[in-house]
Amino acid sequence: MAAGTEKLSGGCLCGSVRFMAVAAKAEMDVCHCSMCRRWSGGVLMTVPCTDVAVADEAHLGVYHSSEWGERVFCRNCGTSLFWRQRSGEGHVAVAFPSLDNAPGLAFAEEIFIDEKPELYAFAGERRRKTGEQVVAEFFAAQEGRQ
Repeated sequence: MAAGTEKLSGGCLCGSVRFMAVAAKAEMDVCHCSMCRRWSGGVLMTVPCTDVAVADEAHLGVYHSSEWGERVFCRNCGTSLFWRQRSGEGHVAVAFPSLDNAPGLAFAEEIFIDEKPELYAFAGERRRKTGEQVVAEFFAAQEGRQ
């Protein structure tokens, strides 16, 4: 898969929400923060995407989880669908399990590694960032857009 070229399709468990998106990077990332773990029932595996288009937004639920981020889910079945910035700018972190098919992705990054419970660890080498590093990068990117 070449980033920015292949349309990805996905949806929720009950089929009420369907969407299309374009992978911003040919990678899957994992967030270990306590909010993502609670929201997803484990680690949140995501694909950074752009151009996310939902076929029918009537069944979308939105939870404002911070002053800058929100979590989008199906109001019928509860499927975690994506994290996005409340401003509508930047990439959308689409929940990997909600995708129909996503071939050719690399497991590239783990964030909020300092909040990861000790009882599990993923094998292999990849970028690993603490919560402090992630937040600093987020705010630096915001300043660059102003």
